[in-house]
Formats: sequence, C-alpha cells, structure tokens
Amino acid sequence: MSDILIVDDERDIRELVSDILEDEGYATRLAGNSDECMAAINAEPPALLILDIWLKDSNMDGIDILKKVRRDNPDVPVVIISGHGNIEIAVAAIKQGAYDFIEKPFNIDQLMVVIRRAMETSRLRRENNALRRREIASAEMVGQSAAFRALVGQLEKVTRSNGRVMLSGPPGSGKEIAARYIHAHSNRAEAPFVSVNCATIEPERMEEVLFGRESPERGVEPGLLEEAHGGVIFFDEVADMPLGTQSKILRVLVEQQFQRVGGNAKVRVDLRVISSTCRKLEDEIRAGRFRQELFHRLNVVPIRVPSLEERREDIPLLARHFIRQFHESQGLPLRELGEEAVALMQTMSWPGNVRQLKNLVERVLILGDGSGPIEARELPSDDARAGNEGRVILSGALATLPLREAREAFEREYLLTQINRFGGNISRTAAFVGMERSALHRKLKSLGVVTANKAGARVAYVDRSKAEAAH
Repeated sequence: MSDILIVDDERDIRELVSDILEDEGYATRLAGNSDECMAAINAEPPALLILDIWLKDSNMDGIDILKKVRRDNPDVPVVIISGHGNIEIAVAAIKQGAYDFIEKPFNIDQLMVVIRRAMETSRLRRENNALRRREIASAEMVGQSAAFRALVGQLEKVTRSNGRVMLSGPPGSGKEIAARYIHAHSNRAEAPFVSVNCATIEPERMEEVLFGRESPERGVEPGLLEEAHGGVIFFDEVADMPLGTQSKILRVLVEQQFQRVGGNAKVRVDLRVISSTCRKLEDEIRAGRFRQELFHRLNVVPIRVPSLEERREDIPLLARHFIRQFHESQGLPLRELGEEAVALMQTMSWPGNVRQLKNLVERVLILGDGSGPIEARELPSDDARAGNEGRVILSGALATLPLREAREAFEREYLLTQINRFGGNISRTAAFVGMERSALHRKLKSLGVVTANKAGARVAYVDRSKAEAAH
C-alpha cells in the first residue's frame, strides 16, 4: 500500500500523470477501465487512487468505483478528475467520500498539491491504524491463578476461529481486555477493533452510531460497523442495546450487510462479533428486554470471566502491573509492594473487581508520601481497622457471641479468607498462618471448611453439615 493507482480511459492522460508522479518519486500503476481498476485494487490496495469520472467501455463509472472503494477500502483516499467537471459532479463525488476533485485540463502544480496532501492523509491513517494495533496488542492478560489459566485456555481456543463469543462476568472483571486478547491473537489482528459501549450510547442515537447516516447536507457519514470492517466489533454490555436495534443487528449478522440511516444502498461488511454482559441474558429474554434469536446468534461460544474474588492470588501481580503502567504512562513513582500491603489487598473486598484495583493503585501512587514500598497504612481503611492502630474493632454480630463461638467464627472466616487468598493452596496457607499442614487440616475439619473447584480455581467454603457433625 505504497503506490498510486491512476485510472483514466485516455492512455495519454494516465501515462502523463504517471510520468509526472514518477519524476516526483512516487510509484504508480495504471488502469484504463473499471475491470482493470478493481483487479488492481483487489490485488493490492494502493496508497492513493486517482480516478476519472467518465470511463468508456466500462461496467462502472467513476462514482460507482468510488462508492465501492469507500465501502471496501475506506483507508484509500480518492482524487476524482474529469474533463466534464461541474459543481454538481464535484459535490456528488465529495459527498460519496472523495478526498478532492480536479478538472481537466488540470494545472500540474495544483495536481501535485492535492496529491501530496492526499498521500499525507493516507500516511497518517496508516500510522493511526498501526498505533491502534499496538494498543490492542499491549492489552495484556496478567495472572497465574488456576482461574486465570482456565480463562486464557478458553480464549486461546477461540482465537483460531471466527466464531462469535459471549463474555460474561461482573462489572470491572476485564471482559474488554479478554475481547482484545482474542482479537490480538487472531488472524484479524491487523484489522480494526471497534468497541461499542451499549450502556453509554443514547437509545435514540444507537442506530446512527452503528450504521452511519446519509443526508444531502452532510453526505455519507460511516458508522462503527463500517469502521470495524474486516476486524472485530465488540458489543460491550449488549443487554443495554435497544430492542429495535437488536432486530437490525440480528439482520446484519445473518446478511453481513445493512443500510445507513437515510440511505438506500446496501453496505457490505466482514465482521467478527464479540459481546459481553454482566447480566443473565436468559432473565432479560424472559422479561422481554432481549431478543432470543439475537442471544442464540451471539452466544455461540460462551466464556465466563472470573471476578477478582475468584482469583485473589493474582492481586499482587495485577497491582505491580498497574504500578509499572502508571509509571510509564503518567510518570508516577515506580514503587514496590510491601508484604503487609499485599496481604491486606488479598483480603479486601473488591466489588469493582480489577477496575477497582487499578483505581486504588493509581490513587495510592498519586497520594503516596514517598518512593519506598507501599505500606498497608496507605490503603483504604474499613471498620475493622478503624480507631487506634494495632487494635481490631469487633463487628456487632461477633461482639454479641460468647467467647468460644466468637473465636470459632473468627477462625473460620480468617482461614476461609487466607485459603482463598492463596488460590486454595493449603500448603501456602499453612506456612502463612504458622501451622503445620496436618494441624491446619484438622482445624479446617473441625470448622466445617472444605475446598472445591469453581471456575477452574480451588475455593474454600463452609459446609454447615460437616461443621455441625464436628460438634
């Protein structure tokens, strides 16, 4: 995509333009009719297309070719030339997306100014796309827990296909990063990744945003579906998509084409669709808020993204990753994590999941009072740590129990937290709490604490029947 394709039915004109451009250091290709033009574009899209409006002995005229190029190769700027130029043709070409319009016989200096500007536009578009691809590739998946490894294993399986994927999981768990991971490791990695946040787009604007629009005043305005052509479109929180739009998206999935708002022409797209939701879509279907046909089209490969609660073992890795990220992007201090801070972070409540952890790390780095290790005192305090330092404040429920029951309740909750913090690893839990492994097993049995696999991870929970039997 580094040469200029010149399309004109007059051989002398196209060869003259070619000679001028080659003298200026540009590589060129020539086409005398629409068939030659489309064959050249399909073989290798040019950096710029110089296109005559009137093409003798051709199946398509210049406007038809322009429409097709804008649809299938929107990054290629098109300069229209014509010996029959008038304002109406110029306006029609610009409305269809031409970069500029030049009349024959043209001034060489004027032609070169337009071509240099168009080539610069082409270069900037390519650089912008390259930057977007680098951004996508740098969307790292960070972790080592069993739940994380199970997730990555599922994602890697779907990268090798074009199947539609439905990512489910709580808000902030990293569903978009998972979608970007699929894209970055697929055969569409060089193509666009376009994210559509269905929860933030006003319902009355949704179709215009997705499909684009056409109007006499503003011409063609492509939507997000066209921007994603050849790549991936990611419907984030798809349950928030309006019902009317759902039926039209369903048609796009079936036909791979659509009409812009206010337009009549069919726009063809090649898309891979990835969706996400934090809701149970079966409930949304029963409530009449989501189309069952669309659910079945989107839910070809369902993948659940675990909450941070299910992968507490990954919290130190994620925190260190965010510290490096903020250091590189914002120049914030590159600090280590103290052991007490790590222990505290792994036992905290994370309703906002990975997003909440990232926000916490940024806040600590901004408000921190030094460049040394992050300490536990810098993390948000809660009721259990309020008051005098070193003192534990009892919850109301615990304070009402007799000593024996209170001690048992505390031990049960403490050990549950520690086991889950270490990803269900009893050996690591025993080492941290200072108990022999056999003694810890006996204690867990007496408290009715058992472990089981959940979402690929080992998770501890209380089996009430075993707890009662132990007594």
